[in-house]
Amino acid sequence: MRLQNSKFKTRRRLAPVFCIFHFAFFVGLAAVALAQSPLPPATLAELQQRLTEHIAHPRFAAATWGVKVVSLNSGKTIFAENAGKLFSPASNCKLYTMALALDQLGGDYRIKTSLYAATKPDGRGVLKGDLILYGRGDPTINARLNGGDIFSALEPLVTALTNAGVRRITGDLVGDETFFRGPPYGAGWAWDDLNYYYGAEISALTINDNTLQLSVTPGSTIGAPGRLALAPGTSYVGLSNRTQTVAVGGKRDLNFHRPLGQNIIYVTGQMPLGDTNYTDTVTMANPAGLFVTFFKEALARHGVKVDGKTRTVNRFNPPVKPLDVSRMVELGSVNSLPMRDLVREVQKASQNLYTDLVLAHIGARAAATEAPGTSEDAGIRELEKFLTKAGVPATEVFFEEGAGLSRNNLATPNATSALLQFMSRQAEADAYLNALPIAGVDGSLRERMKDPPAAGNVRAKGGTLRWANSLSGHVTTAAGERLIFCVMLNRYAAPDPEHSGRAEIDRLVLLLAEFLGRTDE
Repeated sequence: MRLQNSKFKTRRRLAPVFCIFHFAFFVGLAAVALAQSPLPPATLAELQQRLTEHIAHPRFAAATWGVKVVSLNSGKTIFAENAGKLFSPASNCKLYTMALALDQLGGDYRIKTSLYAATKPDGRGVLKGDLILYGRGDPTINARLNGGDIFSALEPLVTALTNAGVRRITGDLVGDETFFRGPPYGAGWAWDDLNYYYGAEISALTINDNTLQLSVTPGSTIGAPGRLALAPGTSYVGLSNRTQTVAVGGKRDLNFHRPLGQNIIYVTGQMPLGDTNYTDTVTMANPAGLFVTFFKEALARHGVKVDGKTRTVNRFNPPVKPLDVSRMVELGSVNSLPMRDLVREVQKASQNLYTDLVLAHIGARAAATEAPGTSEDAGIRELEKFLTKAGVPATEVFFEEGAGLSRNNLATPNATSALLQFMSRQAEADAYLNALPIAGVDGSLRERMKDPPAAGNVRAKGGTLRWANSLSGHVTTAAGERLIFCVMLNRYAAPDPEHSGRAEIDRLVLLLAEFLGRTDE
């Protein structure tokens, strides 16, 4: 019995020693973990030091950071680095163009597309002469917003025409895009952008984002050409199939090329047997022609016959007699989504075409008195007036187009910060803020900053070009203070994917979201 008691007492004496050992072990692990993952900054001085250390890392020696962080609560500048220097903002330009649209047009504004003719149809529903589709830059007539069906998108226009009593058109179906002046490309765009969806042509008569989906599947046997298909299906764009099917397990290697000004897409490369369907987006020349092609088919589906042909007119191919809408009969019209919804469509997905259409629409309205230059030029002049109103110095923003695809656009972090502060006080402040992508949730930030405290908190517009990254918007700190930030990183050559420009910017913004202190007290 004593022996058992002796063993029992020995175990009891050992237990505290064992627990102390384990406690020390886990404390050591925790210390290592803390050393690897520093605690969030607790004071303004600590936050500023951490931000400074981040941007001063040797891997940025050849790059340039531009940063401006301001408390929306107090208006105080929390941090600034090269805030007065000009940077390439990339798609941060959309913040400016959409702010202009909400300020000048208002959130309820809609862009109208009209159906014009010289006369009304007769009692039998015959419209003598041409039917003119007159566009003003509505970007929302597309399959994407209509369940994937382009004819559902055109249904309101067809209904407007049939409600006017039209059953037959003796003349041509004319797509008129003369509301816009200037070339179908933004100033400063690179020629090799024009084959990609983000470089789609700008047209006052836009359909399906001025793009088509091209899919490639392997042929039935090795050596056979692949199978190509366009969606929505159309003969408006031709396909030159130069693909080849290779053995199972081979490498898929496909290339699409459309020569400028042409509507033939050359598809080259190889597709292995058993591979899944490959789909990519392609652009076209003269998208107004695609619009009237689809509209003619939509009319035929409703029994409306067009005796003539389809054709288009623009500022470079004007009608013999310029259209005077005041002397025409408007048989019907359709309207776009409200401007506040268009702003959301632009900002969430970073949609270049929609941005350029809105800017050209604003410019065309302003240049109705035939002021010199293109609609884009006039839109930029309106932007410059707006920025003066917003308190942004003219020497801190130099744009030549509205979406940010031009490498010649320049802005300072100071300017973007001032713009965001100004818009936070305007009538459409909520529409402007809610249009921004949300980190880890939606839009172009869906796959970025997916963990708290940034996820669901950071609302910001990103921007990316070959040597330019940017992110600007709003974040609420861990202490509940609202901050506005603009971060730009130019001419940075990332050493690896983990240290990409986007990742480095996200690490900086995360420090703001984690900040435990306050600066507005």
